[in-house]
Amino acid sequence: MPTAHVVFATITGNNEDVADIVTEKLEELGCQVKETEISQTDAAEFQQADICVVCAYTYDEGSLPDEGLDFYDDLQALDLHGKVFGVAGSGDTFYGDFYNTTVDHFEQAFKLTGATQGAASVKINLEPDQVAIDQLDAFASQLVAQAS
Repeated sequence: MPTAHVVFATITGNNEDVADIVTEKLEELGCQVKETEISQTDAAEFQQADICVVCAYTYDEGSLPDEGLDFYDDLQALDLHGKVFGVAGSGDTFYGDFYNTTVDHFEQAFKLTGATQGAASVKINLEPDQVAIDQLDAFASQLVAQAS
C-alpha cells in the first residue's frame, strides 16, 4: 500500500478543500494518507511517504504563504529521490500574472529534491467546483500510477 502525505496552507479554506479532495481520492485508490497543515509540518516528514503533495495559496502579488516559508526552504534541502510529488493550489485569477504562482514555486522546489513529478500541477480558481474536483481526482490518480 503506497503512503502519501498531503500538506496544505489556507486562509479562506479553499486549499484545505483542495487537500481534502486529493486525500479522499488517494485513499479511494488504496493509499494510506496523512494530511497536515503546513505550519504544523516538518518538510522532512515527506521522507516517510511515497507520494508527497503540497496544496498552497499565493498571497498578494506572488508571495508564498508566510506560515509556509520555513517549510518551503527546508523542502529544497531534502533528498527525495524515489518519491513522487504533486502540487495543486487554489487562487484567484483577479491577480493576473501572480495567479497561483506558489504552485510554480513549490513545483520547482520539489524538482531540486530529486523527486519525480507524478502529475502536472493543478491550479484552481477560487473554491473547487465539479470541474476542479474532476481535475484533482485525475491528478491523484496520476500520482498513484506514477508511484506504482
